[in-house]
Amino acid sequence: MVPSIRLDRHELAGAVADVGVLVPIAAALIVSNGLSATAVLLPAALLYIAAGLIYRLPVPVQPLKAFGAIAIAQGLGADEIAAGALLMGVIFLGLGATGLIDLAARVFPRALIRGVQLSVGLLFLKIAWGLVEDPPKSFTAHALDPTIAIPLGLAFLFVALVFRRHLIALVLVATGLVIAITESAGGLSFGPSALDLPAFSWATFGTALTVLVLPQLPLSFANSCVATADAARTYFGEQASRVRAGRLATTLGAANVLSGVISGMPVCHGAGGLTAHRSFGARTGGAPLFLGVVLLALALGLGAGLATLLAAFPLTILAALLAAAGVMHLGLLRDLRGAREWGIALIVGVLGLLTNLAIGLAAGLLLWWASTLLRRPQPA
Repeated sequence: MVPSIRLDRHELAGAVADVGVLVPIAAALIVSNGLSATAVLLPAALLYIAAGLIYRLPVPVQPLKAFGAIAIAQGLGADEIAAGALLMGVIFLGLGATGLIDLAARVFPRALIRGVQLSVGLLFLKIAWGLVEDPPKSFTAHALDPTIAIPLGLAFLFVALVFRRHLIALVLVATGLVIAITESAGGLSFGPSALDLPAFSWATFGTALTVLVLPQLPLSFANSCVATADAARTYFGEQASRVRAGRLATTLGAANVLSGVISGMPVCHGAGGLTAHRSFGARTGGAPLFLGVVLLALALGLGAGLATLLAAFPLTILAALLAAAGVMHLGLLRDLRGAREWGIALIVGVLGLLTNLAIGLAAGLLLWWASTLLRRPQPA
């Protein structure tokens, strides 16, 4: 069954519900790492449009979170980021084309998938807290003092959760845009920003592989592909037949090849983003189409002044939307059964949050195999 695409106010409200991850990382990559604003938004815009047309469900597009955080923290340049995006693209195109990722998804235990989703939900809450308690440098010119930002963010979170079925995400984002435009009116300029082709070398690829790609791979495999496909089936049943792990790997791989070529922002899908879109009203591919067109218009129409606009967006609103998505994403754990599944999911989720998702997955797999062996009947 192929879902129809709906274009209405509910799809529009759901479309903007996942900007809490996109805006901070995009702004930091533009301001701190020197990426072209047009190059940052263009891959996300095109992947959102493709996702809406291919999957016909609110499949999200997000920045590569671990990749982006490391690139920002270490102040890596556009060439290293582009090389990392290109490597991610080639790897996931290969995984999608060979069918290896679909095979892995079929044998992935439910408890491990729920552990990944727990880790992502907790990560959303952690990032949301950081936005208001210790604002990123890209936003410091407009950030509120934490003594004001924290209670205001909590108030927005309460409103977002209570009124999520009443287009509240659209109201909050529209309010944030008005504030951002007002704050940055003097610095806005029109037209796209220049695209710079990257300069690659073996050293650049080596740095990108070890510093950016290897820490990101487990998260993209587990969350962008396996957990997103699982969340789509949980929320939409047979309508999600198109949302397979291998196909998700192919679409995110193609988008990252583009990011690598134009020195743009590396992107992925994500189970948490799917929860955000759906929880605030999206039910079809109309939501990603809406947001893709908006991002495309921003990339081409305001790229030259986009850094100023993004940096003025209220962090309290971004944090509230992100925290609301995190809270609702934790609801996916409700189908876990028994101490074994809950224990493994909690270990994967907590280790994934505190250390690295690869460590959490390794620990979860070891526990799963060990408990499976122990549950087998012993020969007489």
